[in-house]
Amino acid sequence: MAKLSDKGLAGLTLKFKKRLAEGESLEDILPEAFAAICEADKRILGMEPYDVQILGGIALHQGYLAEMNTGEGKTLSATMPLYLNALTGKSTILVTANEYLASRDAQEMGPVYRFMGLSVAAGVTVDPTEKLSNEDKKAIYAADIVYTTHGTLGFDYLIHNLVASANDRFLREFYYVIIDEADSVLLDAAQTPLVISGSPRVQSNLYKIADFFVTTLVEDVDYEREKDRVWLTEKGIRYAETFFQIDNFYDERYFEINRHVTLALRAHTMFQNGEAYVVADGELVLLNGATGRMMNGMKLRGGQHQALEMKEELKITQETRSVAAITFQNLFLLFPKMSGMSGTMADASEELWDIYGSKVLVIPPNRPKKRKDLPDRYFRNSNRQIRAAVAEIIKVHRSGRPVLVVAASIKDTEQVSEDLMKKKIPHNVLNANNAFWEAEIIKEAGRKGAVTVATSIAGRGTDIKLGKGVGSIGGLAVIGIGRMENVRLERQARGRAGRQGDAGTSQFFVSLEDDVVGVDESSKLYKCIEEEKKISRRKLKKIINKAQVIAEESGTLSRKRSVDFDKIMQRQRNLIYEARNRLLDGGNLQVEKFMEMAEKNIKWFLKSEEFEDSQSINRYILDNISYRLDEKGADLTLDDEEEIKGYLFKKIEQGLAEQEKKLGSKRSMNDFMRMAVLSAIDDAWVEQVDYLQQLQAAVSGRATAQRNLLFEYQNDAFESYEKMQASVYQNAMRNILLSNVFLDQERKIHILFP
Repeated sequence: MAKLSDKGLAGLTLKFKKRLAEGESLEDILPEAFAAICEADKRILGMEPYDVQILGGIALHQGYLAEMNTGEGKTLSATMPLYLNALTGKSTILVTANEYLASRDAQEMGPVYRFMGLSVAAGVTVDPTEKLSNEDKKAIYAADIVYTTHGTLGFDYLIHNLVASANDRFLREFYYVIIDEADSVLLDAAQTPLVISGSPRVQSNLYKIADFFVTTLVEDVDYEREKDRVWLTEKGIRYAETFFQIDNFYDERYFEINRHVTLALRAHTMFQNGEAYVVADGELVLLNGATGRMMNGMKLRGGQHQALEMKEELKITQETRSVAAITFQNLFLLFPKMSGMSGTMADASEELWDIYGSKVLVIPPNRPKKRKDLPDRYFRNSNRQIRAAVAEIIKVHRSGRPVLVVAASIKDTEQVSEDLMKKKIPHNVLNANNAFWEAEIIKEAGRKGAVTVATSIAGRGTDIKLGKGVGSIGGLAVIGIGRMENVRLERQARGRAGRQGDAGTSQFFVSLEDDVVGVDESSKLYKCIEEEKKISRRKLKKIINKAQVIAEESGTLSRKRSVDFDKIMQRQRNLIYEARNRLLDGGNLQVEKFMEMAEKNIKWFLKSEEFEDSQSINRYILDNISYRLDEKGADLTLDDEEEIKGYLFKKIEQGLAEQEKKLGSKRSMNDFMRMAVLSAIDDAWVEQVDYLQQLQAAVSGRATAQRNLLFEYQNDAFESYEKMQASVYQNAMRNILLSNVFLDQERKIHILFP
């Protein structure tokens, strides 16, 4: 490849595409395609991939999750499989953890793809206030290679499946995805599903009474709780039934009472002011658990936000419906071919295999590791822990070595910063508030004498290169403060030092007061800390490390539960999206099919409590079939179902004929019927998604009496789906027969739904 001219090298793209069209596979052309893009990387970017980066590229093409150490050049490795898979002409996407990384990588790697004759686009905007239209997104996703974030892709998938016309769709069919920072995206970000909120729901008046009820409960008598769950005991359930004057707390009729009690109970037991949220200017603002930053504009779903506002005696904001939802797990399983890369994945290989069916492959480093990982230091309380860490920072700083302090929580970064200021040590503090300027600061963290204090995810994805002369005095020192939620986050922090065989050290300072340990104030351990009783280092190590194992298991279980719940919704989502796509792509609703729907609707009516007399038949006609009544309805024999059916069918046929007459042709009638059914499906699906979101919260309060939560959720979800189908049939019939419909001068259909 090195002997080819620029024109000859770029011309290979068309030759590769031709060979694929003639029946060769991607595996057949891989060696040549990889060699071509390696040569292009060298000519355009001035970077020649190492052998290990090529190994990483092959692993990514073959669908592995590749563990590559920090600083091994994952961004460059991705150019090879992205180029190879884009030759198919199918959708080829790289997703990463934040907007900065997506736009940076698209900008830096873009010239290589363009040189080789492929188009590249970034699916994110640098300015968060700038909104992309569906036309903008269509142009982005039409590119051969797209760089975007996991959140943007997830929301785009949901929005794409909510469009009202085929022209508004913008995604191509998913084919190949590489997930950068894969453990962060596939595991850490996958705890909570993506939810799009839409129209406001009718505001409930139960928040206040439920909040008052919960303040009268006694822990371990009326309710019990574990780390991330809380539920009423049998005694608590009886008390609730007495308080609300109901006969069965779990009866479907009292779903809203159950839901509000669950929300209020969670608000009082699981969300602490200053940890999960703060109250600022009379408004409840959520805090990001990992970074501590305020998440303005974000709200908890399913009424939880309003329950917290009630607890804090704030004005309750409007509760909105969930109109679409998906977990990251199920989003990425939509890709026939998925791969990922990160510096820390081997520790979670079992979970990644169980959920995604993907194997983790550890790629060897380009140069042997020289970094020394020093033994952890254990302390009884956070005061001693921070004091010792600050003393170590100052000692290393005086030697001229750069120091990166990685703290497990926002409060630790603030405490360390305060202590360093008292000692007059200049330093930078990064709290993961702005990925753009954090990346600029973290780049400089390897300069001689630099001190940088950061949370575990601040500046992730950006290399720290050592300044002049730093390698010879020991390299970068990473000082970790606090046991983190999992080993992966700690390995990620350690991996900041010693990139590409550089010198460096890492050491963690941990204590019993770390968030992950979560020492309860009523426990013996807490009394030991308070009373300064001696605890052996061995015991400290055992307690703290065990707490991390429990936190990891809890995270895994939480993600598994989220996936299991979403799998049930996914079956329903797939059926609905398929039906929508058939209609958007011009699928017609045959008159025979419509009459079958109408027959089912009439049967449901005749079996319902609404059917009593001739008056109720007239009411049914006015609500579902026609705004005009005739005298024939009064003469019907009420116990002759066939006669009533025949009469109603005749009214339906008349209604269809009238609508077709207004529209003037069968084709326009077909278009109108398609739109009417689409509207009925969308209305019913929005209600269903919202109900299933509420149901998850309510079901979590049923963890008594050895109930199987997933089984209960599945049963309720299935029943509600059947009801939703009935609602679709009913609304489709109403939309077709009762809509005010007309054609304008350009023969465009205008519909006013009933």
